[in-house]
Amino acid sequence: MPEEERTLKELRIANSVPYRVRDRAHMLLLNASGWSAPEIAEIMNCHEHTARAAIKRWESAGLGGLWEKAGRGKKPTWQPTDMAYLEACLAEEERTYNSTQLAAKLASERDVHLTPDWVRQLLKKKAIAGSAPDTAIGSDKTQRPKPKPAPN
Repeated sequence: MPEEERTLKELRIANSVPYRVRDRAHMLLLNASGWSAPEIAEIMNCHEHTARAAIKRWESAGLGGLWEKAGRGKKPTWQPTDMAYLEACLAEEERTYNSTQLAAKLASERDVHLTPDWVRQLLKKKAIAGSAPDTAIGSDKTQRPKPKPAPN
């Protein structure tokens, strides 16, 4: 068995690689077995163009052509160090901040431009409610009704 074929078979069953890479490896194995692009597209339940593109990427870029190109998606506008900076400000400074003030502080002192809503979301993910958590969060919590017991 040629090494390329063995590599493609390993990629096809590997759980650690993205599903699109596994599908492309499967398309290439089918193509190597003599299947045409329209037949591969029907088997894989995709468009014929997708099957042809996978084959062409393999021919032009080899194994690296199975993966997505780098640079897909939106780039992060903040770094973990920016959140650490906010944490330090909230812990060390005497005053309290709201999300609008924290967004302005990030913009002026670190040149990181985030909306107040995004700052609030990031801080909630980190479980940091601000420098005065009892007053800042206590009044905003929505009281949810307790579920009624099911009748027997």
